[in-house]
Amino acid sequence: MRRQRTRWLTAGALAALAVCPATSALASSHREAPFITKNPKTDATDFYLFKSYEPGRQDYVTIIANYQPFQEPYGGPNFFALDPEASYEINLDNDGDAKEDLTFRFRFDNNLAAGGKGLAVDAGGKQTAIPLVNIGPVSVNDASNLNVSESYTLSLRRGGKSEDVVNQKDGSKLFEKPADFIGTKSFGSVAGYEAYAKAHQYDVKLPGCDAPGRVFVGQRKESFAVNLGVIFDLVNAPASVVAGGTTREARSLAVSSLEDNNITTLALELPIKCIKGSKGDVVAGWTAASVRQVRIVNPRSTFELPSFEGGAWTQISRLSAPLVNEVVVGMPDKDRFNNSQPKDDAQFANYVTNPSLPELLEVLFGAPAWWLPTSSRARTWWRPF
Repeated sequence: MRRQRTRWLTAGALAALAVCPATSALASSHREAPFITKNPKTDATDFYLFKSYEPGRQDYVTIIANYQPFQEPYGGPNFFALDPEASYEINLDNDGDAKEDLTFRFRFDNNLAAGGKGLAVDAGGKQTAIPLVNIGPVSVNDASNLNVSESYTLSLRRGGKSEDVVNQKDGSKLFEKPADFIGTKSFGSVAGYEAYAKAHQYDVKLPGCDAPGRVFVGQRKESFAVNLGVIFDLVNAPASVVAGGTTREARSLAVSSLEDNNITTLALELPIKCIKGSKGDVVAGWTAASVRQVRIVNPRSTFELPSFEGGAWTQISRLSAPLVNEVVVGMPDKDRFNNSQPKDDAQFANYVTNPSLPELLEVLFGAPAWWLPTSSRARTWWRPF
């Protein structure tokens, strides 16, 4: 279901941005590599980093990492919990060497109500566990009808040392994540859900910082717009669409495939003075997700233990600059890009200096297309990095 986002989560900006300038850009990446399609819960879709704009928040920077694309409103009964066996990270580079100087790490946990047994109803004289995530209405003041609850911890790694980020109000290390939007009968209304979700926005105490930050994790409306069916069908749009036409066919093809989709947002609002480094007010960032190297499916699966996972953490998703892996990096290297670090991106330089997409578009539409530069074969016109 479409809904407005909590106000401090509503802007979009360039993925790697100087803290002070007010520059905007789009960033999005959905199912950009073959292997990530097997792990949608760890698929990063968007990354935004921008100076906070609300009155009184000018000394803060907001960072948003979105995950798990294509969340349809009818995605029940299990909806879109994040993966307890994964590690989700927001990395910041504050000295310009393309290496993380601060890493905010999110780890999630999913729990069944009633001590792990789940909520139950009397069915013919027997207490039988229900198959749904809630048994009745849920609100800001009463979440007792939730059958499944999500929580997370947040830590900050800096200089090889990892410390917990804690709730400014009570010092607790555990944060509650709001349930996904089940529907208006469960939450009363869209406004009711927004009030419920906003109650999960926390002021936090950051290690080594004398000013509080903020954190929010929860389902939000998809912030990107694109007609994916048209784009990936060899850019199957008639000339009237390409040229900005207004025919009925053009309007139909221009509708975003993501219009009614949601994503899961990991959002931080951080004091600028506590994240900047030797380069002054310039901070770059990216998000990444990792899983364990080994997974053994439990032949006697339970809610708590569907699989056994272990071994070293291995990165399988990362995102910063818009659409780089999705439409710039070639198919043979897409999974490698997701596994790699920004400091090693020189290995993908050929895709930037000699991009294949302009050549493909030239084959599809002829040369020169109206929107291409006159010297379309000069492979220096598009620099996404």
